[in-house]
Amino acid sequence: MRANRRRFEPAEFDARQEKVRRAMSERGIELLILTNPSNMCWLSGFDGWSFYVHQCLVIGTDGELFWFGRGIDAPTARMTTDLPDADVVAYPDHYVQSAERHPMDFLSQIIKQRGLDKKHIGVEKDNYFFTARAMESLQTHLTQAHFSDATWLVNWQRAIKSPQELVYMRRAGLVIEEMYKRVIEVAEPGMRENELAGEIMYASARGTPEVYGDYPAIVPLMGRGDEAAACHLTWNDGILNNNEGMFLELAGAHARYHCPVSRTLYFGEPPEKYRRIEAVILEGISKTLEMFKPGNTCGEVASTFFDVLHKHGYEKDNRCGYSIGLSYPPDWGEHTMSLRSDDRAVLQENMTFHFMPGMWFEDWGFETTESVLVTAQGGECLSNVPRKLLVK
Repeated sequence: MRANRRRFEPAEFDARQEKVRRAMSERGIELLILTNPSNMCWLSGFDGWSFYVHQCLVIGTDGELFWFGRGIDAPTARMTTDLPDADVVAYPDHYVQSAERHPMDFLSQIIKQRGLDKKHIGVEKDNYFFTARAMESLQTHLTQAHFSDATWLVNWQRAIKSPQELVYMRRAGLVIEEMYKRVIEVAEPGMRENELAGEIMYASARGTPEVYGDYPAIVPLMGRGDEAAACHLTWNDGILNNNEGMFLELAGAHARYHCPVSRTLYFGEPPEKYRRIEAVILEGISKTLEMFKPGNTCGEVASTFFDVLHKHGYEKDNRCGYSIGLSYPPDWGEHTMSLRSDDRAVLQENMTFHFMPGMWFEDWGFETTESVLVTAQGGECLSNVPRKLLVK
């Protein structure tokens, strides 16, 4: 009897697969090799920390669907997907991280055996998990195939969330609430950054009595004092100081779905510059949330926030958000829509975004962000973390 870690009903996977096949047909792609673990999971349920070796999901417009990966990861495919044993295809371990042979050599043999080697094949050329050597191997062994770039084909199919996906994202919102409760409870001057990071990760995994915390796609990001000007720093053993601010960019995760939320923490009495930017960002968030409605574009959403900044004498030269949902390290973004002024993507109901109006200055920074669901009434925040400068 198989262990069962399946998180969606088979009918939902069937609908996703047909949606992808239609998108493939529109682009003339007959066979798609997916190496992005988020896309693999979304289409089949496959979920394991095996993305450090070569693996993929192969889907064809004629009904073909099989998982391909390392032999010791085949049990994971059987536990997390509904694929029959014949479509769980494993390569021998001597292909792993070898200078003499490549797993894609073996995949090419499988594709030939299945009579798929003359197809128009799409590959995800620009993702973290598909290498130049992988592409060279496929081109060397599949000489009768035609290859094209299909990097974001599946990512775009994931943009509108199903009811069950939203259940998981709201549960992730409960996890992030617990994480910030823990921060407020334990953070204090004299504490080391790594100790605070440990408390955050503890709360992240512990979740609530009803909702477990999954591992987030990004580790806790934190910067204090002048290091808060660098938005992607992680912790070291530095000491938290009184009369010092720090940003925290964190995410709750559940069943691989994410709810990122950033806040700024200050020890002592915040100086006026913190209170000023807090007021501006809160005004911007309030006005911009109203724009998260179907029919508006990402550019219109972003411009609403940027206009508030400009009115108060501030400028932001980077995007203020992006699409989110299911993800794996090293990023919780979906790599499709961005909240920037020139993005013409049109919002649809049940899309989800990390609205990220972070501000970074020469020697300090300030972050207050929300994970937002697009609804007919405007943006719905997926968590209820106090939206304010956190002061201790």
